[in-house]
Amino acid sequence: MTIPLSILDLAPIAPGQSVRDSFASSVRLAQAAEANGYTRVWYAEHHNMPTIASSATSVLIGHVADHTSTIRLGSGGVMLPNHSPLTIAEQFGTLAELHPGRIDLGLGRAPGSDQNTARAMRRDPRSSDQFPEDVLELQAFLRGESIVPGVQAVPGGGTDVPLYILGSSLFGARLAAALGLPYAFASHFAPDALHEAMALYRSEFRPSRQLQEPYAIAAVNVIASEDEADARLQFETTRRARVRSLIARGPSAIDYTDEQIDAFLTTPEGRNIANMMRYSAVGTPSEVRNFLGEFAASVQADELMTAHQSRDIEDRLRSVALTAEAMLALPVE
Repeated sequence: MTIPLSILDLAPIAPGQSVRDSFASSVRLAQAAEANGYTRVWYAEHHNMPTIASSATSVLIGHVADHTSTIRLGSGGVMLPNHSPLTIAEQFGTLAELHPGRIDLGLGRAPGSDQNTARAMRRDPRSSDQFPEDVLELQAFLRGESIVPGVQAVPGGGTDVPLYILGSSLFGARLAAALGLPYAFASHFAPDALHEAMALYRSEFRPSRQLQEPYAIAAVNVIASEDEADARLQFETTRRARVRSLIARGPSAIDYTDEQIDAFLTTPEGRNIANMMRYSAVGTPSEVRNFLGEFAASVQADELMTAHQSRDIEDRLRSVALTAEAMLALPVE
């Protein structure tokens, strides 16, 4: 038995590329994932980020589903406080009717944006407090058992789209355990609480109609290449891009040079940002295999959500294929 591998695709917009180019790359990535035996591909809801094109998550899922045939597709995740549960039930119910047995619905409670963007979305700052209740309302809509008198999700009711709770803190772990739902931890960018959250999820898990035993997914960055030096170079390029996106926003943003970024990474603030990518498997297929095997065992992960972070789509496709090939014989601990 091998540990299931999946992919988190942020639909990145690389320098010199258009949004349309990004979507074409997402289709190619999902097709490669399907061909190489990955379990699912998820897309994350982000807003007002010039390098990420997955803001209309359900629309992108539908587009990719039309160009693939078997792989599961879903959100990693939809930021539920940005939406009404009924709207999401209708969107994902539509997807489930069009692509039966292939749609996942991962849910988060963060805004997926900055405060100004949240206001532009008409988001109530208090809506995150209602996240647990909204999850239950959404689940009921999808089961056709609405808890809102006289209101049904059409499409949506009876599709029973599987829900996943996403998180980067103990809150999500505790909620997923209480509701008996699968839990996915965002350790590809928020690693600090990973082990504690996973242990808490397993210890507090209560069986549910959807899930009888805990099912934990851990996210990890991956850059696999036949040449170790090439993989390391891709990682450095990716890390610099991550730093730029965090420290240089807005119309007056400074275009920092690589040398300035590298110097910033030596500062306490820079080291904190670098720590966000602590869980990154970088190197040859055998090096990636070793890292992922140890990582999965350390958190008792039932599945790994791999974020192939290379900026060039050809490098990402190669990383997807090499990782799958390297992990074929990796046993689950």
